[in-house]
Amino acid sequence: MYARSTTVTGQAGMVEAGIAHVKDTVMPQVRAMDGCVGLSLIADRESGRCIVTTAWRDEAAMRGTADAVMPLREAAASMFGGETSVNEWEVAYLHRDHRSAEGACTRVTWTEGDPATIDRAVDMFKSSIMPRVEMLDGFCSASMLVDRASGRCCVTASYDSTEAMGRARDAAMGLRADLAQETGMRITEVAEFELALAHLDVPELV
Repeated sequence: MYARSTTVTGQAGMVEAGIAHVKDTVMPQVRAMDGCVGLSLIADRESGRCIVTTAWRDEAAMRGTADAVMPLREAAASMFGGETSVNEWEVAYLHRDHRSAEGACTRVTWTEGDPATIDRAVDMFKSSIMPRVEMLDGFCSASMLVDRASGRCCVTASYDSTEAMGRARDAAMGLRADLAQETGMRITEVAEFELALAHLDVPELV
């Protein structure tokens, strides 16, 4: 499985309209494309930063839709009132404890490191980090996206509510430190978002 994430640095006052546009216009068109297995949108309403992620059956399906999604991306950027940046990933891990509901939130951690350590990082995340993440109160789902060429990773953990995510904040900090120490990866950013749209049909990848 592969994923394309589009980060929109928009205007806080335009986030609601942007989310509605993605839900009503972008999502139906993207999900109709061959090989698409879903779409999610996370949003920081205060800053205006939003990330739309589309999931694809394989790398060929993702790359084959690049031209088709470009005008959709440009229109969405206009609705959010901002600029976009795009990243493409391999979905190395995905686990759902249960489906998210209204009010769900996510914490996203970006890392970078030696590309040669990617497999080690994925294995360590699966075997050591996830068993502890699953024990956190309110845990909903987690994924790990990797860019093997650059050595970058994107880890997302979703929770049932803002309160649940807040209660897990200290534990999550320790888990990030363990991952960095064991793999030599550098944590470049951690951010928290509202899970505004979650329509992913990606199967479990564990």
